[in-house]
Amino acid sequence: MNHADLVVVGRALRLLGEHGERLTHDTPESVLHEIRADLQRALALLADSVSTARPTTRCPEHPTGPVDKSARDLCLLCETRRRAAPPPAEDEDECAPPAAREVRVQSRYGIREERPQPQERWVPEMWNGRTWQLCGTPRRDKTEAELFIAAQRRLPRAATAYRLVHAFTDHVVARTWGSPVAAQPTTGPRAF
Repeated sequence: MNHADLVVVGRALRLLGEHGERLTHDTPESVLHEIRADLQRALALLADSVSTARPTTRCPEHPTGPVDKSARDLCLLCETRRRAAPPPAEDEDECAPPAAREVRVQSRYGIREERPQPQERWVPEMWNGRTWQLCGTPRRDKTEAELFIAAQRRLPRAATAYRLVHAFTDHVVARTWGSPVAAQPTTGPRAF
């Protein structure tokens, strides 16, 4: 329904509401015929503005598709697709190694594996007059880091310059007390 249809149907329904407020037990028959004509006009406008058929299923993909009463969403097309899918083979799960059979839960920090996944960070830095220095926590989201820098620039003692450094690492960084050293991942399994 476009905006013009919405305005016309709304106006017709408001007119019917006004008729309903004025309706009493001694309303003349001429007014009742006028209400009937307005009601028929509102129904015709509503029927013209509805562009699709009434949904017959609860399926968002096929709302007007064929009906299967035994399907959970009443959609025959989706139920046929579900029935045609091959069942999972039970013997494949038993042959798989125990690590592959265990259920892994998706976490914000990912899954620890034999080799770590590359890390992507956005590091906010500020210019202190001589060098660039870290001015906040490295973030995973670029827009969040940009919002942090925008907030830093609004402070009364803001630095003269800020920058975002895109840090993409595919190695493990070991923290030391001198200068940071990057330890390359080993080829075999790591002990923790």
